[in-house]
Amino acid sequence: MPYLTQLAAIARRTGYPVTEVRGWQTRGHGPQPGVQGIVCHHTAGPAGGGDYPSLAVVRDGRPGLDGPLSHIGLGRSGHIYVIAAGRCWHNAPSTSAMHTNSASLGIEAENDGRQPWPAEQLDAYHRLCAELCKEFGLSASRVKGHKEVNRQKPDPHGIAMDDFRATVARLIKAGHDGDGDGWPGRLLRYPPVTRGEDVRDWQQAAARLGYEIDIDGAYGAGSREVCRKIQRDAGLDDDGIVGQLTWAATFHAR
Repeated sequence: MPYLTQLAAIARRTGYPVTEVRGWQTRGHGPQPGVQGIVCHHTAGPAGGGDYPSLAVVRDGRPGLDGPLSHIGLGRSGHIYVIAAGRCWHNAPSTSAMHTNSASLGIEAENDGRQPWPAEQLDAYHRLCAELCKEFGLSASRVKGHKEVNRQKPDPHGIAMDDFRATVARLIKAGHDGDGDGWPGRLLRYPPVTRGEDVRDWQQAAARLGYEIDIDGAYGAGSREVCRKIQRDAGLDDDGIVGQLTWAATFHAR
């Protein structure tokens, strides 16, 4: 298998911002021999320092272990950093033949190993894994935590991997637009819409999160259910514009 120069395009399908780290297309310990699995990590980096302070270490390595240490980095905001298209030293020794350095992709998510996971970061983690699975023909069962395929590791901390895989599986099946559970998580976490805001305000708010809303002025299929879900998940007031249920919205990942 050659260098995986499609990784940036795959990452952009999540709808989250993507940074292509200079030189990533030819960075690696030779080409990536295969993709049979995905390994999820946390960086164990600093507690502060911005969105992805571990970038230099993941890219360049540390004493005793040359970089790159993972193909993709994931910032606290959900921002995705594409670091290497070739093989990375991210999981050895592996207890799974499908999750060795030569057979799997690594994702290093910024977390010091104790911090709670920001909702946006976890959502991006799910979506990134789903897109990688779709690209390489993998089932969600091939997504493993580092702690599951390396007895020496605890990462990613605090994440129940069975639940994580269940979410990835739903995204693989439903896609990002969906009709209920598949609705974009970032939108559902936008602050409540209150009385007096109009449709344009809601559209602009969604656009800042990377989504657009088409308003057709009438109920579409499942619109009432979708609006109720937005109310529940985002804590919207019944008096808010969504609560009025006078319009149908279709959300599209940009």
